[in-house]
Amino acid sequence: MAIPNRNLTFANIMENNTAINLKFDRKKYRDEVLINLYKSLLEPRMIEEKMLILLRQGKISKWFSGIGQEAISAGIAAALQHDEYILPMHRNLGVFTGRNVEYGQLFSQFQGHKNGFSKGRERSFHFGSNQHHIVGMISHLGPQMGVADGIALASKLKKENKVTVVFSGDGGSSEGDFHESINQAAVWDLPVIFVVENNGYGLSTPSNEQFKFKNFVDKGPGYGIEAIKIDGNNILEVYDTLVNTSESIRKNPRPILLECITFRMRGHEEASGTKYIPKELFEIWGKKDPVVNYENYLLEESVISSADIENFRKEIKQKIDAGLEVAFTQDPIKIDTQEEYNDLYAPFDNSEIKPSSQNKSNKRFLDAISEGLKQSMEKFPELILMGQDIAEYGGAFKMTEGFVEKFGKDRVRNTTLCESAIVGTSLGLSIKGMKAMVEMQFADFVTCGFNQIINNLAKIHYRWGQNADVVVRMPTGAGVGAGPFHSQSNEAWFVHTPGLKVLYPAFPNDAKGLMCAAFNDPNPILFFEHKGLYRSITEDVYEDYFTIEIGKANLVRTGKNVSIITYGAGVHWAMEILDKHPQISADLVDLRTLLPYDKEAILESVKKTSRAIVLHEDTLIGGIGGEISAFIMENCFEYLDAPVVRCASLDTPVPFNLDLEQNFLPKKRFEDQLLQLLKY
Repeated sequence: MAIPNRNLTFANIMENNTAINLKFDRKKYRDEVLINLYKSLLEPRMIEEKMLILLRQGKISKWFSGIGQEAISAGIAAALQHDEYILPMHRNLGVFTGRNVEYGQLFSQFQGHKNGFSKGRERSFHFGSNQHHIVGMISHLGPQMGVADGIALASKLKKENKVTVVFSGDGGSSEGDFHESINQAAVWDLPVIFVVENNGYGLSTPSNEQFKFKNFVDKGPGYGIEAIKIDGNNILEVYDTLVNTSESIRKNPRPILLECITFRMRGHEEASGTKYIPKELFEIWGKKDPVVNYENYLLEESVISSADIENFRKEIKQKIDAGLEVAFTQDPIKIDTQEEYNDLYAPFDNSEIKPSSQNKSNKRFLDAISEGLKQSMEKFPELILMGQDIAEYGGAFKMTEGFVEKFGKDRVRNTTLCESAIVGTSLGLSIKGMKAMVEMQFADFVTCGFNQIINNLAKIHYRWGQNADVVVRMPTGAGVGAGPFHSQSNEAWFVHTPGLKVLYPAFPNDAKGLMCAAFNDPNPILFFEHKGLYRSITEDVYEDYFTIEIGKANLVRTGKNVSIITYGAGVHWAMEILDKHPQISADLVDLRTLLPYDKEAILESVKKTSRAIVLHEDTLIGGIGGEISAFIMENCFEYLDAPVVRCASLDTPVPFNLDLEQNFLPKKRFEDQLLQLLKY
């Protein structure tokens, strides 16, 4: 039996969707518009042709070609207003040229030079520029769609009447972010155009191995949104569709799915080649070249002449040559390690803000956090809260109860079950100068938004200087019989990630002060709240707004024989054991901030006591106790009278049965290990 050619199936689909010969319709557009569109097509094509030569000469290291797809990027960039955001992908050079990005800086970016957009830290199109209203991709593709939701939400809340456009490939549409982001945009009526460049392949995997539906427009009704299919090689069709669609969205905010049928004439990137693509496809799509066909149309319509084309090419070539000269004459990067660390975070004044009065009232841990959240909402009108069930219901733990009545549903927003899209949305809000809080209903659920936190929030300031003004609240911890999916202590995952800050208070007053500080800080913060402390711990808390310095530990008790270094519920376990053994003279160091943690406080205490035990609820292997233990050993070895001890939960998932759970937790073992350490 003959095996059907899987790739020719795609060829047949494409032929059915788009005519081989491009049919241009200028409608009422003036010659000037048509000529500018031609230039916008020619620029990326000529740059690409030059880059392919430089690649063969070994003068650049890598290139993702968009040859054959230029009409989509060029047409969209030309149709939008200059201050409307575009979130492009690998093959969207026309977006950058269409936004008049200066060639010298753009080519320096490609070369990894200091004067590029990311100081040599990021490759090709993985950067953004607020000046040009462009937000570049990360390699994980799909997460950019959630970011687009956030930019569109900010525009809608500010009543700017703006459109946001985000690109996806047909392959990238298989990612969960595609569904999450479109679905959330549909629910919130966000002014986003989701552009799918359907070129038939995700790297080498053809469409019929990516999805079963015939066209992406078939998906629109499932989300309750409009979907439009156009010929992505026809720049007039792209431009006209975007002009009309974007104007409609500005008047009536809503998302639209735009499928652009096209084909890439090169490999996924040049090293991958094109052997996996049947030659017939290149013959079919070669006849649909967007530059050649549009150029011939303009010549036939006498809109331009051959002399005009020659002049346009000469002008663009001069710009390319001048830009390359800038890029190729740059000095090698001078290494400055301190600058590398400095650029992890957006700078801000971390000084404590004192309360305006000394008035205090007794509050539970949960109520103190809620009050800090409420006062931050009052202080920052640009702050948006997002999470599952946080609006009328008040959240799973009633943290935001009554917030809707006070601040309204625009600012206190229920979300769909889409952690990744919502963390992405929070970043989009930040790009537009707003602040965001995302509540993970349980810290365990953060795994579904992990990529956005680790690869978008944490890296973006280091990559291109854009801060992520986002607080992710993390109800965490065991001891309440909630089992393995609602009890994990997962703070170590984030302590390991440069660019994040991780806070974990143990007392109500600290919880409020650090919550306020988290929103005062323009950087991405993971705020851990132990569920077991919510209603079991009370303390007198300042009634007025105040902050506590991030990165500063608190010496809860002082002593001379041992340093107990801990945080969260561990602080209360340690206090209970010390109360049980009044003969133990101990420093009890409550870290409060885990990233960056207070190294000076640890050193000062251990040098005084000569013994140290690090206690945490997280499991032993890979927990922050290993990091702190190593730090003490490297810096206090000559002061130590005993090995540094780590005390942690068992290296198992958190069990549901209460007796098993208590055995899992380190509280009883801590008492034994502490007494043994003092005997050493």
